[in-house]
Amino acid sequence: MISLHHYLTVSALLFSIGLVGILVRRNVLMILLSIELILNAANLSFVAFSSYMGDLSGQVVVFFAMIVAAAEVTVGLSIVILLYRKKNTTSTQDLETLKW
Repeated sequence: MISLHHYLTVSALLFSIGLVGILVRRNVLMILLSIELILNAANLSFVAFSSYMGDLSGQVVVFFAMIVAAAEVTVGLSIVILLYRKKNTTSTQDLETLKW
């Protein structure tokens, strides 16, 4: 039987991987993926606690968070594509100044 502790352990592991990805990586696309991992870790915690408590409000919050995440990915990816077309790189070190 999978308990609440197992879900929270996986959530903490996902959050840690996402945090390390943000701090270590220097590629904008990898940073966006790391942010998504952190968001999914929070969503997993919401769903786990919602199921444990027998209340659906946490699952409703996750549904709306996923909608916001989809919009965030769309806008973020379009910005990355525009930056790549202009500067020909996705490295954060090369994009420190946004003076065109």
